[in-house]
Amino acid sequence: MTTTSTTEPVVTATTDPGTIPPHALRRVVEAALEEDAPWGDVTSETLIPAEATATAVLAAREPGVLSGGGVFAAVVHAVDPAVRTEVHLADGATFAAGAVLATVHGSARSVLRAERVALNLVQRLSGIATVTARYVEAVAGTGTRIADTRKTTPGLRALERYAVRCGGGHNHRNSLSDAVLAKDNHLAVLLAGGTSIGDAITDARSRLGHTVHVEVEVDRLDQVEPVVAAGVDTIMLDNFTPEQLVEGVRLVAGRALVEASGGVSLDTVGRIARTGVDVVSVGALTHSARALDLGLDVDVAVGTPS
Repeated sequence: MTTTSTTEPVVTATTDPGTIPPHALRRVVEAALEEDAPWGDVTSETLIPAEATATAVLAAREPGVLSGGGVFAAVVHAVDPAVRTEVHLADGATFAAGAVLATVHGSARSVLRAERVALNLVQRLSGIATVTARYVEAVAGTGTRIADTRKTTPGLRALERYAVRCGGGHNHRNSLSDAVLAKDNHLAVLLAGGTSIGDAITDARSRLGHTVHVEVEVDRLDQVEPVVAAGVDTIMLDNFTPEQLVEGVRLVAGRALVEASGGVSLDTVGRIARTGVDVVSVGALTHSARALDLGLDVDVAVGTPS
């Protein structure tokens, strides 16, 4: 159980998914509130007495994994720092249908103005954490990591990748600036110019610092040896069958990390992991996750906000 505060949003301790960079959270919250109420909340300001207070609970309509408790609190705080927010579970915690996840109390106008944006974000993040946890459970005991991709909602990447970590998953590279990842279209351009995959990687290695991670995607077994021999850190086996993945892992023989991608679902991920790959990347963690059904139930009492 967290403590309440009238001046700061409550951010709970987590199961160690790390944190959301404060500047990224601030940017998302400010933009979302500006979008939702650019000139105020005309409905609440017209219908709700200024002195009305509200106590509201964030309630789970279905089971899941929480992500974004601190984000929920940050939205409420941005609307009105005087509203008290108490988050009852740590991010990364599982909960049952009917669980009360957070409580807010203060100006009814403020609670109502914050409601939609706060819910949108915590529902989205908890949906990602919940589906990620299902993938992680499906590969339990294999040693294979489940990772996200860059298939995130524009502007929400930092939050969505945090949600993946809340579900027990791992993050792939954060942006195009982080690492070399040569995919099919990069290779198509190189090969059209007459450059071999191996030569391209060797040349890239000579021009990069030693701290830059290099990964290359291949879609055929005959590409594995020249890519690994050129000194990549990770080789991505894209849309390989389980039988081909087993052979690919054998060919790599520990000289690089092996990542599987393409055709991954909850039905297939366990079999893919059992081929011996180190990482399975799953775009569906973020691009197809359903928002979890959470609601904000309000009990209004007229009086002076405390």
